[in-house]
Amino acid sequence: MVKRFAFAVPGDLASSTGGYAYDRRMISELGRLGWQIDVIGLGDGFPLPSEMTRAAAQACLLAIPKDRTVLIDGLALGVLPEAAAKLRGRNSVLALIHHPLALETGLSAELVKKLHASERAALAAVGGVIVTSPATQRHLVADYAVPAERIFIAPPGSDPATPAQGSSDGIVRLLSVGAVVPRKGFDLLVAALATLTELPWRLTIVGDRTRDPQTAARLDADITLHGLGGRIDVLGAVSPDHLAELYVGADVFVLASRFEGYGMAYAEAIARGLPVIGTSAGATPETVPPGGGILVGPDDLPALAQALRLMIEDPTERRRLGSGARMAASRLPTWQASAIIFSRAIEAVG
Repeated sequence: MVKRFAFAVPGDLASSTGGYAYDRRMISELGRLGWQIDVIGLGDGFPLPSEMTRAAAQACLLAIPKDRTVLIDGLALGVLPEAAAKLRGRNSVLALIHHPLALETGLSAELVKKLHASERAALAAVGGVIVTSPATQRHLVADYAVPAERIFIAPPGSDPATPAQGSSDGIVRLLSVGAVVPRKGFDLLVAALATLTELPWRLTIVGDRTRDPQTAARLDADITLHGLGGRIDVLGAVSPDHLAELYVGADVFVLASRFEGYGMAYAEAIARGLPVIGTSAGATPETVPPGGGILVGPDDLPALAQALRLMIEDPTERRRLGSGARMAASRLPTWQASAIIFSRAIEAVG
Protein backbone atom coordinates (compact mmCIF):
# COMPACT_ATOMS: atom_id res chain seq x y z
CA MET A 1 0.00 0.00 0.00
CA VAL A 2 1.33 3.45 -0.96
CA LYS A 3 1.76 5.81 1.97
CA ARG A 4 0.80 9.27 0.75
CA PHE A 5 -0.17 12.61 2.20
CA ALA A 6 -0.36 16.28 1.20
CA PHE A 7 1.88 18.81 2.97
CA ALA A 8 0.50 22.35 2.64
CA VAL A 9 3.19 24.99 3.10
CA PRO A 10 2.89 28.81 2.98
CA GLY A 11 5.54 30.97 1.33
CA ASP A 12 8.77 29.68 -0.17
CA LEU A 13 9.84 26.26 1.10
CA ALA A 14 13.45 27.18 0.22
CA SER A 15 13.45 30.05 2.75
CA SER A 16 16.35 30.04 5.20
CA THR A 17 14.39 30.16 8.48
CA GLY A 18 14.46 27.33 10.99
CA GLY A 19 10.81 26.49 10.39
CA TYR A 20 11.29 25.98 6.68
CA ALA A 21 14.53 24.06 7.29
CA TYR A 22 12.54 21.74 9.55
CA ASP A 23 9.86 21.27 6.89
CA ARG A 24 12.42 20.49 4.18
CA ARG A 25 14.29 17.99 6.30
CA MET A 26 11.12 16.22 7.39
CA ILE A 27 10.00 15.91 3.77
CA SER A 28 13.36 14.31 2.99
CA GLU A 29 13.34 11.95 5.97
CA LEU A 30 9.70 10.91 5.45
CA GLY A 31 10.55 10.11 1.83
CA ARG A 32 13.19 7.72 3.14
CA LEU A 33 10.51 6.09 5.28
CA GLY A 34 8.46 5.37 2.18
CA TRP A 35 6.05 8.31 2.17
CA GLN A 36 4.95 9.93 -1.07
CA ILE A 37 4.45 13.61 -0.34
CA ASP A 38 2.46 16.12 -2.38
CA VAL A 39 3.81 19.55 -1.44
CA ILE A 40 1.05 22.15 -1.81
CA GLY A 41 2.03 25.83 -1.99
CA LEU A 42 -0.42 28.14 -0.24
CA GLY A 43 1.01 31.48 -1.36
CA ASP A 44 2.87 34.30 0.32
CA GLY A 45 2.09 36.76 3.10
CA PHE A 46 1.24 34.38 5.93
CA PRO A 47 0.35 34.73 8.72
CA LEU A 48 -1.24 37.97 7.50
CA PRO A 49 -2.26 37.11 3.93
CA SER A 50 -4.41 39.23 1.66
CA GLU A 51 -8.01 38.15 1.17
CA MET A 52 -7.10 37.01 -2.33
CA THR A 53 -4.27 34.82 -1.00
CA ARG A 54 -6.50 33.47 1.74
CA ALA A 55 -9.20 32.49 -0.76
CA ALA A 56 -6.65 30.92 -3.12
CA ALA A 57 -5.12 28.93 -0.26
CA GLN A 58 -8.51 27.59 0.76
CA ALA A 59 -9.21 26.60 -2.84
CA CYS A 60 -5.88 24.75 -3.00
CA LEU A 61 -6.67 22.85 0.17
CA LEU A 62 -10.17 21.90 -0.95
CA ALA A 63 -8.76 20.68 -4.28
CA ILE A 64 -6.75 17.98 -2.51
CA PRO A 65 -8.32 14.57 -3.28
CA LYS A 66 -10.92 13.44 -0.79
CA ASP A 67 -9.72 11.08 1.96
CA ARG A 68 -6.04 12.03 1.51
CA THR A 69 -4.42 13.06 4.78
CA VAL A 70 -3.53 16.76 4.79
CA LEU A 71 -0.74 18.24 6.92
CA ILE A 72 -0.85 22.05 7.16
CA ASP A 73 2.04 24.17 8.44
CA GLY A 74 0.82 26.30 11.33
CA LEU A 75 2.03 29.56 9.80
CA ALA A 76 -0.96 29.20 7.45
CA LEU A 77 -3.33 26.96 9.38
CA GLY A 78 -3.75 29.43 12.21
CA VAL A 79 -5.41 31.98 9.93
CA LEU A 80 -7.42 29.46 7.90
CA PRO A 81 -9.95 28.12 10.44
CA GLU A 82 -12.77 28.09 7.87
CA ALA A 83 -10.72 25.97 5.47
CA ALA A 84 -9.77 23.58 8.28
CA ALA A 85 -13.43 23.18 9.22
CA LYS A 86 -14.39 22.43 5.61
CA LEU A 87 -11.57 19.92 5.21
CA ARG A 88 -12.54 18.08 8.37
CA GLY A 89 -15.52 16.43 6.71
CA ARG A 90 -13.56 15.06 3.75
CA ASN A 91 -9.91 14.63 4.80
CA SER A 92 -7.88 13.68 7.83
CA VAL A 93 -6.15 16.92 8.88
CA LEU A 94 -2.95 17.31 10.86
CA ALA A 95 -1.33 20.55 12.01
CA LEU A 96 2.38 21.31 12.33
CA ILE A 97 2.90 24.06 14.91
CA HIS A 98 6.40 25.52 15.21
CA HIS A 99 5.12 28.09 17.69
CA PRO A 100 1.69 29.72 18.20
CA LEU A 101 1.17 32.75 15.97
CA ALA A 102 -0.03 34.99 18.80
CA LEU A 103 3.33 34.58 20.57
CA GLU A 104 5.23 36.47 17.88
CA THR A 105 6.87 39.60 19.28
CA GLY A 106 5.74 43.07 18.30
CA LEU A 107 2.05 42.42 17.62
CA SER A 108 -0.68 44.77 18.80
CA ALA A 109 -2.96 43.52 21.58
CA GLU A 110 -5.84 43.46 19.10
CA LEU A 111 -3.90 41.32 16.62
CA VAL A 112 -2.73 38.95 19.37
CA LYS A 113 -6.36 38.42 20.40
CA LYS A 114 -7.43 37.88 16.80
CA LEU A 115 -4.65 35.40 16.01
CA HIS A 116 -5.22 33.48 19.23
CA ALA A 117 -8.94 33.05 18.50
CA SER A 118 -8.31 32.13 14.87
CA GLU A 119 -5.62 29.54 15.66
CA ARG A 120 -7.65 28.06 18.49
CA ALA A 121 -10.59 27.56 16.10
CA ALA A 122 -8.33 26.06 13.45
CA LEU A 123 -6.76 23.62 15.91
CA ALA A 124 -10.20 22.51 17.07
CA ALA A 125 -10.84 21.27 13.51
CA VAL A 126 -7.78 19.03 13.14
CA GLY A 127 -7.33 15.42 14.14
CA GLY A 128 -3.81 15.79 15.48
CA VAL A 129 -1.03 18.28 16.05
CA ILE A 130 2.73 17.91 15.63
CA VAL A 131 4.87 20.27 17.70
CA THR A 132 8.63 20.64 18.01
CA SER A 133 8.96 20.84 21.79
CA PRO A 134 7.25 19.95 25.08
CA ALA A 135 7.00 23.69 25.79
CA THR A 136 4.81 24.20 22.72
CA GLN A 137 2.72 21.20 23.70
CA ARG A 138 2.08 22.79 27.08
CA HIS A 139 1.07 26.08 25.44
CA LEU A 140 -1.42 24.32 23.19
CA VAL A 141 -2.97 22.36 26.06
CA ALA A 142 -3.20 25.34 28.42
CA ASP A 143 -4.07 28.17 26.04
CA TYR A 144 -5.61 26.51 22.97
CA ALA A 145 -7.63 23.65 24.51
CA VAL A 146 -5.87 20.99 22.46
CA PRO A 147 -6.06 17.59 24.24
CA ALA A 148 -2.58 16.38 25.15
CA GLU A 149 -3.25 12.95 23.65
CA ARG A 150 -3.69 14.54 20.20
CA ILE A 151 -0.25 16.16 20.28
CA PHE A 152 2.92 14.51 18.94
CA ILE A 153 6.33 15.97 19.83
CA ALA A 154 8.83 15.66 16.94
CA PRO A 155 11.77 17.94 17.76
CA PRO A 156 14.23 19.12 15.13
CA GLY A 157 17.13 16.73 14.75
CA SER A 158 20.83 17.30 14.80
CA ASP A 159 23.52 16.02 12.44
CA PRO A 160 27.15 15.33 13.33
CA ALA A 161 29.05 18.62 12.95
CA THR A 162 32.63 19.88 12.97
CA PRO A 163 33.42 21.16 16.48
CA ALA A 164 33.97 24.87 16.95
CA GLN A 165 37.64 25.86 17.06
CA GLY A 166 37.20 29.47 18.15
CA SER A 167 39.57 32.37 17.65
CA SER A 168 43.27 32.60 18.41
CA ASP A 169 43.91 36.34 18.33
CA GLY A 170 42.51 37.35 21.71
CA ILE A 171 39.25 38.70 20.23
CA VAL A 172 36.18 36.74 21.31
CA ARG A 173 34.03 35.89 18.28
CA LEU A 174 30.31 36.02 19.09
CA LEU A 175 27.87 34.41 16.64
CA SER A 176 24.10 35.02 16.52
CA VAL A 177 21.82 33.23 14.06
CA GLY A 178 18.17 33.97 13.38
CA ALA A 179 15.81 35.84 11.09
CA VAL A 180 15.93 39.58 11.73
CA VAL A 181 12.53 39.94 13.37
CA PRO A 182 11.62 41.46 16.75
CA ARG A 183 11.26 38.07 18.44
CA LYS A 184 14.96 37.27 18.01
CA GLY A 185 16.02 40.19 20.23
CA PHE A 186 18.89 41.58 18.15
CA ASP A 187 18.03 45.05 19.43
CA LEU A 188 18.63 43.84 22.98
CA LEU A 189 21.90 42.15 22.00
CA VAL A 190 23.28 45.30 20.37
CA ALA A 191 22.25 47.41 23.38
CA ALA A 192 23.97 44.99 25.76
CA LEU A 193 27.18 44.93 23.74
CA ALA A 194 27.16 48.73 23.60
CA THR A 195 27.90 48.65 27.35
CA LEU A 196 30.94 46.39 26.82
CA THR A 197 32.97 48.35 24.30
CA GLU A 198 36.12 48.15 26.43
CA LEU A 199 36.19 44.35 26.00
CA PRO A 200 37.71 42.44 23.04
CA TRP A 201 34.79 41.07 21.03
CA ARG A 202 33.30 40.95 17.55
CA LEU A 203 29.76 39.90 16.69
CA THR A 204 28.46 38.30 13.50
CA ILE A 205 24.70 38.21 12.93
CA VAL A 206 23.40 35.74 10.34
CA GLY A 207 19.77 35.59 9.27
CA ASP A 208 17.13 36.57 6.74
CA ARG A 209 16.80 40.37 6.57
CA THR A 210 13.83 40.36 4.18
CA ARG A 211 11.05 39.08 6.46
CA ASP A 212 10.73 42.38 8.36
CA PRO A 213 12.49 45.24 6.55
CA GLN A 214 11.59 47.72 9.31
CA THR A 215 13.29 45.60 11.96
CA ALA A 216 16.33 45.16 9.71
CA ALA A 217 16.54 48.92 9.24
CA ARG A 218 16.23 49.50 12.99
CA LEU A 219 19.03 47.00 13.63
CA ASP A 220 21.31 48.86 11.23
CA ALA A 221 20.37 52.17 12.87
CA ASP A 222 21.06 50.81 16.37
CA ILE A 223 24.50 49.58 15.33
CA THR A 224 25.30 53.00 13.86
CA LEU A 225 23.88 54.84 16.87
CA HIS A 226 26.15 52.94 19.25
CA GLY A 227 29.18 53.31 16.99
CA LEU A 228 29.55 49.55 16.58
CA GLY A 229 29.73 49.35 12.79
CA GLY A 230 33.36 48.22 12.96
CA ARG A 231 32.60 45.43 15.43
CA ILE A 232 29.29 43.96 14.27
CA ASP A 233 28.84 42.27 10.90
CA VAL A 234 25.23 41.72 9.74
CA LEU A 235 25.47 39.23 6.91
CA GLY A 236 21.87 38.35 6.11
CA ALA A 237 21.17 34.80 4.95
CA VAL A 238 24.27 32.82 3.98
CA SER A 239 24.93 29.42 2.42
CA PRO A 240 25.05 26.33 4.65
CA ASP A 241 28.79 26.00 4.01
CA HIS A 242 29.44 29.62 5.01
CA LEU A 243 27.33 29.23 8.14
CA ALA A 244 29.26 26.09 9.07
CA GLU A 245 32.52 28.05 8.75
CA LEU A 246 31.14 30.75 11.04
CA TYR A 247 30.18 28.20 13.68
CA VAL A 248 33.64 26.63 13.54
CA GLY A 249 35.31 30.02 13.98
CA ALA A 250 33.08 31.19 16.84
CA ASP A 251 33.89 31.30 20.55
CA VAL A 252 30.37 31.91 21.88
CA PHE A 253 26.85 31.59 20.48
CA VAL A 254 24.37 34.22 21.66
CA LEU A 255 20.71 34.79 20.81
CA ALA A 256 18.45 37.00 22.94
CA SER A 257 15.15 35.51 21.76
CA ARG A 258 11.94 36.69 23.33
CA PHE A 259 10.33 33.32 22.53
CA GLU A 260 11.35 30.07 20.84
CA GLY A 261 9.18 27.11 19.89
CA TYR A 262 12.38 25.05 19.88
CA GLY A 263 15.49 26.98 18.89
CA MET A 264 17.29 25.15 16.08
CA ALA A 265 20.20 27.58 16.10
CA TYR A 266 20.79 26.89 19.80
CA ALA A 267 20.88 23.16 19.05
CA GLU A 268 23.30 23.71 16.18
CA ALA A 269 25.63 25.60 18.51
CA ILE A 270 25.45 22.85 21.11
CA ALA A 271 26.15 20.22 18.44
CA ARG A 272 29.41 22.08 17.73
CA GLY A 273 30.39 22.39 21.37
CA LEU A 274 29.86 26.14 21.57
CA PRO A 275 28.99 27.75 24.91
CA VAL A 276 25.62 29.45 24.62
CA ILE A 277 24.03 32.62 25.92
CA GLY A 278 20.26 32.59 25.51
CA THR A 279 17.04 33.40 27.29
CA SER A 280 14.64 31.37 29.39
CA ALA A 281 11.75 32.06 27.02
CA GLY A 282 9.70 29.27 25.45
CA ALA A 283 11.48 26.00 24.71
CA THR A 284 15.04 27.29 25.02
CA PRO A 285 15.61 25.79 28.51
CA GLU A 286 14.67 22.40 27.04
CA THR A 287 17.21 22.84 24.24
CA VAL A 288 20.15 24.40 26.10
CA PRO A 289 21.47 22.17 28.93
CA PRO A 290 22.29 23.85 32.28
CA GLY A 291 25.98 23.02 31.93
CA GLY A 292 26.24 24.22 28.34
CA GLY A 293 25.19 27.83 28.57
CA ILE A 294 23.80 30.79 30.46
CA LEU A 295 20.12 31.65 30.19
CA VAL A 296 18.75 35.03 31.25
CA GLY A 297 15.23 36.37 31.34
CA PRO A 298 13.79 37.70 28.06
CA ASP A 299 14.27 41.47 27.72
CA ASP A 300 16.58 41.51 30.76
CA LEU A 301 19.28 43.84 29.41
CA PRO A 302 21.47 43.99 32.56
CA ALA A 303 21.50 40.19 32.91
CA LEU A 304 22.35 39.75 29.23
CA ALA A 305 25.21 42.25 29.49
CA GLN A 306 26.49 40.48 32.61
CA ALA A 307 26.44 37.08 30.87
CA LEU A 308 28.26 38.53 27.87
CA ARG A 309 30.88 40.12 30.10
CA LEU A 310 31.51 36.82 31.88
CA MET A 311 31.88 34.90 28.61
CA ILE A 312 34.13 37.49 27.00
CA GLU A 313 36.37 38.03 30.03
CA ASP A 314 36.66 34.47 31.31
CA PRO A 315 38.17 31.84 28.96
CA THR A 316 37.90 29.24 31.71
CA GLU A 317 34.14 29.71 31.85
CA ARG A 318 33.93 29.47 28.06
CA ARG A 319 35.85 26.19 28.14
CA ARG A 320 33.69 24.82 30.97
CA LEU A 321 30.42 25.58 29.23
CA GLY A 322 31.80 24.46 25.88
CA SER A 323 32.66 21.11 27.46
CA GLY A 324 29.09 20.90 28.79
CA ALA A 325 27.74 21.61 25.34
CA ARG A 326 29.90 18.87 23.81
CA MET A 327 28.63 16.38 26.38
CA ALA A 328 25.04 17.40 25.64
CA ALA A 329 25.54 17.11 21.86
CA SER A 330 25.32 13.32 22.00
CA ARG A 331 21.90 13.59 23.62
CA LEU A 332 20.36 15.83 20.97
CA PRO A 333 17.50 14.24 19.01
CA THR A 334 18.19 12.86 15.55
CA TRP A 335 16.23 13.69 12.42
CA GLN A 336 15.63 10.01 11.83
CA ALA A 337 14.04 9.47 15.25
CA SER A 338 11.87 12.59 14.86
CA ALA A 339 10.75 11.49 11.40
CA ILE A 340 9.51 8.22 12.89
CA ILE A 341 7.40 10.17 15.39
CA PHE A 342 6.17 12.39 12.53
CA SER A 343 5.26 9.30 10.49
CA ARG A 344 3.31 7.80 13.38
CA ALA A 345 1.37 11.04 13.76
CA ILE A 346 0.31 10.96 10.11
CA GLU A 347 -0.75 7.32 10.44
CA ALA A 348 -2.65 8.05 13.66
CA VAL A 349 -4.97 10.61 12.04
CA GLY A 350 -5.21 8.88 8.65
